[in-house]
Amino acid sequence: MLDENNWFTEVAEAAGSAFSLRIKQRLHREESPFQTIEVYETETFGNLMVIDGFTMLSTRENFLYHEMLSHPVLLTHPAPRRVAIIGGGDCGTLREVLRHPEIASAVQIDIDERVTRVAEQFFPELTESNADPRATLLFDDGIRWMREAPDQSLDIIIIDSTDPVGPAEGLFTTAFYRDCHRALAPGGLLVQQSESPLYHMDIIRGIYADTEAAGFQDRATLFFPQAIYPSGWWSATLVSRDQAIPDFRAVAATNLPFPTRYYTAEIHRAALAQPAFFKQALASTQGE
Repeated sequence: MLDENNWFTEVAEAAGSAFSLRIKQRLHREESPFQTIEVYETETFGNLMVIDGFTMLSTRENFLYHEMLSHPVLLTHPAPRRVAIIGGGDCGTLREVLRHPEIASAVQIDIDERVTRVAEQFFPELTESNADPRATLLFDDGIRWMREAPDQSLDIIIIDSTDPVGPAEGLFTTAFYRDCHRALAPGGLLVQQSESPLYHMDIIRGIYADTEAAGFQDRATLFFPQAIYPSGWWSATLVSRDQAIPDFRAVAATNLPFPTRYYTAEIHRAALAQPAFFKQALASTQGE
């Protein structure tokens, strides 16, 4: 919502909070077949992408999310080669995945091609790996694509989705996770953006319960700051197909062959530490 004083505000009504950025101008607005996509030039956060009124990413802080959704899972799997990204139309996660030279193929499946085309125009730094020969961009229903994926054809699945409403709602279900489990090879890992631990423990508990029902054997949540999302504190939940989540490859994480802005081996280790309230909430069957 943009007011008369040029503040864009996203209101988290249920949490009784809001986040605002001062806007210089609106650069773009369109109605795709799936959603409303807007881009604003802000005074202090660069360009801002908004979908259906919700902040998605900005030039200033998107590295936090993209690095933490990609590098921890890739450096936890012992030998990742085949990656699927469900969602992620801005292509920032794809870029981070393809920084890893051992990746042989990365397919990104997002239902809305217009998100990618808008990102190419206003966030070209995020789409710079789209022409990498290892990358395949598909504009299709990720739920159906996963249902039809060959058995044991993937090492890593990254679910880079919006909030679990509208087109993304089906990405937070036992049926979808069961398809992911089947498509992963032995030792495979899945990671999903899992919202704010402060505001959305019900969603995180649902991910834990639904992935267990789908046959996954272990799960752990990583925490990281995310300035433009509700509460400013975000999470990604890592899930293992058929074994305990292995220790991450700390030596490789310490000696990355590419630069990062947030992710380090120390950050990876610290992000796995669970706050007391989080442990208590996971153990509770009564909700928050």
